[in-house]
Parts: sequence; structure tokens; C-alpha cells
Amino acid sequence: MNRKIKYGLIGGSTESSIGRKHKNAINFDERAELVAGCFSRNGDTNKAVGDYYNVEPDRVYGDYREMAEKEAARKDGIDFVSITTPNFTHFEIAREFLLNGINVVCEKPLCFEVDQAEELIKLAKEKDLVFAVTYTYPGYAVVKVMKEMIEEGKIGKVINVDAEYLQDSMLDQIGATDGSIWREDPKQAGISHVFGDIGTHIEYFVRYVTGLHIKKICAISDKFGHKLDINDNMLLEFDNGAHGTYWASKVAAGYLNGFTVRIFGDKGALEWHQQTPDYLKYTPVDAPIQIISRGAEYLTEKSANLSRLPVGHPEGLTIAFANHYRNIITTLIKKKNGEKPTAADLDFPTGEDGLEGIRFINAAVKSADSGSTWVEM
Repeated sequence: MNRKIKYGLIGGSTESSIGRKHKNAINFDERAELVAGCFSRNGDTNKAVGDYYNVEPDRVYGDYREMAEKEAARKDGIDFVSITTPNFTHFEIAREFLLNGINVVCEKPLCFEVDQAEELIKLAKEKDLVFAVTYTYPGYAVVKVMKEMIEEGKIGKVINVDAEYLQDSMLDQIGATDGSIWREDPKQAGISHVFGDIGTHIEYFVRYVTGLHIKKICAISDKFGHKLDINDNMLLEFDNGAHGTYWASKVAAGYLNGFTVRIFGDKGALEWHQQTPDYLKYTPVDAPIQIISRGAEYLTEKSANLSRLPVGHPEGLTIAFANHYRNIITTLIKKKNGEKPTAADLDFPTGEDGLEGIRFINAAVKSADSGSTWVEM
């Protein structure tokens, strides 16, 4: 019986931000071993990172195509690859590994175009491969409790959603015309900066916890001299008739990473803040406001047992990543052993979720570019 799996990493050098987060998250699970990688386009850096991660030199590859082909041909080849590179590379890299029969975990956004996402999903289905996209925040244990509470009707029918993801990292660049990071370059980031980066986190989070899909969107963007958006405001209509507002910004003074989601129902409300992720505010209409703590004994939801640390010990972003990877790894091991993964095992963002994110980005940009008209998703 298989109890461990092997994986490879694309990107994730020691200088990488998001790539290291993926690597550290996978390290929480002793069932997965890093055995291969293409860590950097710079040859010297690539080799140095391979040495640092203790990867055998013959499995530190110069490019992703070579890695996909050679790992697929090995009897002890990798079970999955984690893609942590900039947006514009995701489609080609994911496609190459899927074509070679290797399971894929990809950073968001999945790619640029709807037809690209559909092609990847079709490939994964044809080859019976796991294809995951890492929208981080639903990995938090209390967010899964939030989802269950909504499913159980504890706030009734959802009638309004208010969400914001605010940062001030570009406040000093208002009026600048030359972007300093790859996310400001349309060739690398695609048609959007903020919609495509932090905006997609809002879209997936709300869809995950409520089960609602956006029916249409009305958006307005501010570029402040840049080629791509750095401040976005949105009105939404969901498929149950409810409405909502999203605000995503990188010029919101005083906010480092202020991701907040408020879900209002006809019997109560739930509110979650990323910067205090272990706590959930619950406001029933017929009782006092309650602050629910991750890991507390009074929780009855199935997700209550997902905590990795004792109550009162803060869990963070890496653990949210790690919880997704735990389910992905469990699913892959069960598939190798001929077992059927459970619904709980399969609780991670998929290629289909990535496709919904691409549709969201395209609809939001289309709305903003057409004078903030309503655009169907």
C-alpha cells in the first residue's frame, strides 16, 4: 500500500515569495517528498536551490518541458507538480504536465483565457488526473465552519454579501507610469492586476462559503497612471437573486492585508477577517452576537476537528495552504491505492474553480472598460 508520494516544484526558489509558501505548506505533511524541480530560469540559482532543497542534481531541470517528459518516463517519477510561477506561464506549464500524465497543483489565476482553462480541465478529466488551483483562504478551519453554518441554515437565506480585500502597497505609486513588478505588466499579468490577483480571492471565497455563483457584475476600475487596475469596485448579482459589493484595492491607506467577508442572511450574519483568521463573528437575529473560535469544544460542525494547533494558538497562512495540500495528498494516495476519495478529501479548489475565476476577471474588466455596464458571467 502506498503511504507516501513524490512531488516536483516549478518556481519556488529561496528568493521566491509565493513559491516558498507552497514549499513550506507541503512540509507540514510528512507523506510528500520533494524530489524534482525547475526552481529558476537562472541556471546558477536553479542549481543552488536544488542543492538547498537536497534534490538530486539529475532531477534539477533546466526547463519545465524537460522535467515533465523525464519525470513521466521514470518509474519513480513525481506524483504531482506544484506550479508557483507568474501568471503568464501557468497555462503552458500546466498543459505540459497534464499531457505527460502528471497531477497538477497550480497557483491562481489558472491562466488568462476561458478556452485555455477549459482545455486544461478537459485534459485532466481525460487522463483522470487531479487538477487543483490554490485559492488560499478557504483552507482556514474556521472558514470551513463558516461554510457549514451557512449550509445548515444558521443565517437563513443569503440576501447580501459585502467583501473587501485591501492593501496599501501601491499607495506611493499613484500617478506613476512605469510599473516595478511583474503584476503591472500586461504581458505577464494578463488583462488585470487587482481583479486578477486579490479580486479572485474574494470571488472564490464567497462562492465557496455560500455556494452562490455570480450572475452578473458591474465594475469600475482606477489605474492612476498604470497600465492595469490598482483599485476596483464592484456590484454583483448572484444566482439566487441576492446582491453584493466587492472592493479590491492596493491603494487603501492603512491596510496591509485587510481581507474581510460579511455574509448577511434573513436569519443572521457571519463575518470573517483574514488578519484574525481563527475567529468568526456570528450574529443570529434572535440571540446576542457570538464570537466563534477555531478549535473550541462547543463547535459541532464536522470542520471543527480540522485544527492543527490547540485553541488559542494562532494558525496562519501557511497552515491554510497546508490544509489544501493535506486533502490533495490524501486524494492522490487513495487514488494510487485504488481507493475512492471522500467528499472531505476532495475539499480543495479545482480547475473548474479556476475557470470560474477567469470568467470573473474577464467579466469585471469588460464591465469596467465599457463604462461600468452590467456584464453577464
